[in-house]
Amino acid sequence: MHRRTLLKGMAGAAAVSAGATRAAQTGKRQRNILLLISDDQGLDLGCYGVPVATPRLDRLAREGTRFTHAYAAVSSCSPSRAVIHSGLYGHQNGMYGLQHDVHHQSLLDGIATLPSLLRRAGHAVALVGKKHIGPDAAFPFEAELVPERSGIRDVREMATAAASFIRSTDDRPFFVTVAYSDPHRAATDYGNDRPWPGVKPVRYDPAKVRIPAHLPDLPEVRQDLAEYHESLSRLDSGVGMLLDLLGESGRADDTLVIFLSDNGRPFPGAKTNLYAPGLHLPLIIRAPGSGAAVNDAMVSWIDIAPTVLEWAGVAPPDYQLPGKSLLPILGKAEDPARDAVFASHEFHEINQYYPMRAVRTRTHSYILNLAHPLDYPIAGDVAGSPSWKAISADPAIRLGKRSQAAYLRRPAEELYDLSRDPDEVINLAADPAYAAVRDTLRVRLLAMRKATRDPWLAGQTDPYSHLGHK
Repeated sequence: MHRRTLLKGMAGAAAVSAGATRAAQTGKRQRNILLLISDDQGLDLGCYGVPVATPRLDRLAREGTRFTHAYAAVSSCSPSRAVIHSGLYGHQNGMYGLQHDVHHQSLLDGIATLPSLLRRAGHAVALVGKKHIGPDAAFPFEAELVPERSGIRDVREMATAAASFIRSTDDRPFFVTVAYSDPHRAATDYGNDRPWPGVKPVRYDPAKVRIPAHLPDLPEVRQDLAEYHESLSRLDSGVGMLLDLLGESGRADDTLVIFLSDNGRPFPGAKTNLYAPGLHLPLIIRAPGSGAAVNDAMVSWIDIAPTVLEWAGVAPPDYQLPGKSLLPILGKAEDPARDAVFASHEFHEINQYYPMRAVRTRTHSYILNLAHPLDYPIAGDVAGSPSWKAISADPAIRLGKRSQAAYLRRPAEELYDLSRDPDEVINLAADPAYAAVRDTLRVRLLAMRKATRDPWLAGQTDPYSHLGHK
């Protein structure tokens, strides 16, 4: 046996022993959290029926609860991460668009976040990888490891850094967010043009990739998807490395593991949209003591913060959070009471103003386009992609069943019957046969906007109205 292998085995055994000793000494289970966020990943995992090699995430799904109807509350990077960490919709928390560079969006004053609440309660709090949220004062990570650099995709370095921080926390519970760059597009590629430490590349034949319903079957789209899938498999390798190291630390049995994506795949019709490809995303949660399950409750990223806080035994902020903890339904197959989710979008990049609100049920999708006279903006990384360049080169090419003209010029209201039109193409908002459905969803959406003091709703812009203090 090689010396390095022997030492690794001894270190792993010692860590497990230390974990058992710590539990015996304290007499109670620690409440650790490992939050894993992929970047621009649609509902694309082997365990969700997509032919992509993701064995470690598929295994995590078999060990925990895999949600089949999980939705982001916005399909844009910084706003979605702010929702995850604050438990508030973007129109509540102030992260209306991208945080970095000239876009410069940030949380409003007075917003409490998971890092601030858990650190105050004694948790060791760290971020590994991509940040894209601010201001720094609202996200007081005691360590920011492997900070995002241009094209950073070294998943082994991220796993090693996260595990090192976890080992350093001694007897403190930890809250570690690992925010990957994969499978986000960097400029026009996915970082597949170089080897990455510890990762065996998985190549995909463009001729064999599955074309999502919102995209046309073009050679450029197929090649783009093949590269995207390779990046997903690299992400899966990194998650596997991290979970192995967590097990070696002896703290896996005390750790809530949450895996999700921030927004839909970086293709037209998905990212930045409130259609299903932009919002319907993977969510896998493994909780010690909860059995494995496939759960079809309709859940949202606004439910993540309440879940983490309940698991950690930490009090929520002194204002109402719109979401509900998922802990009571882990290991279960359903929750009929969770029958709708809401979404809210303002910007992506700072020059891409297009506010939208939406409500989705199991049977219908209703979208309110608040600035519908404007052209729908195309995110910069999508606009520069081989897929969009090939599509936009010919206005006759359709985005799946939707014309480019319909994609770029949208009506004030959109209503889709998901049982008959799962691709959300036939707008029924003006159809008298659907007037009752439309009016019901209008009322539900308006109630959400009032309850969350949406500043795009008249009369909701009083100072600090976004918090709605108890």
